[in-house]
Amino acid sequence: MIIRGDEHEDVPVAGAGPMRVHLFRPAVPGRFPAVLFFSEIYQVTDPIRRLAALVAGQGYVVGVPEVYHEHEPAGTVLRYDQAGTDRGNALKFGKPVAAYDADAAAGLACLRAHPASTGRLATFGVCLGGHLALRAALDPTVTAAACFYPTDVHSGTLGLGRSDDTLARLGELKAEALFVFGRQDPHVPFAGREAIRARLEAVGAAYAWHEVNAAHAFLRDEGPRYDPALFLQAVGWMLALFGRTLHGA
Repeated sequence: MIIRGDEHEDVPVAGAGPMRVHLFRPAVPGRFPAVLFFSEIYQVTDPIRRLAALVAGQGYVVGVPEVYHEHEPAGTVLRYDQAGTDRGNALKFGKPVAAYDADAAAGLACLRAHPASTGRLATFGVCLGGHLALRAALDPTVTAAACFYPTDVHSGTLGLGRSDDTLARLGELKAEALFVFGRQDPHVPFAGREAIRARLEAVGAAYAWHEVNAAHAFLRDEGPRYDPALFLQAVGWMLALFGRTLHGA
């Protein structure tokens, strides 16, 4: 399906000013389910844009918010280098968790109201964005969540003060969730993955779980960690979830 990927909305967030949401959607008439896609710490890079376009081309309105909109000018993209990594991590741990939650609420509202959207919602994210997609899916209007190698969930260290309550709140999760981890990912070690899965089991969450032989950020189609074969497999799991949960009555 041909898409449009040249649009954005500057969405108001209470107490934080506008948040730019980059939009990708089918370039045909109609209404489609919507996906709020949270990026890694580098914001809306070229690999993130390509991944958003891929999802949109399957028949979804995809919105990608700039996660550090309070701290960087609209349109800022951090580079995949040491300086970009240091800046991204500093901002990740400098932003209050409540501000991430306010962004998620604003992004979901934007997609729910978009004229090309059916109002059915899913979340998706990679790295930092995997965690943010999980938190955003605590909103009961979200039907599905795809969380790829989500960082800081097991340790409860997201945001200012490095203290979040995501694990504790998983009992609120009504969305069906997909988790995909690389077994060679140092950011989410075996014990951390076990802690997340144990909590999901304890609260009776509806979820699918995959661990693959890959490093962190194996979906990113730039750099030495990209695994094209696993990319296709893992994205297929996500699209199957979205197709099954978002296209019902």
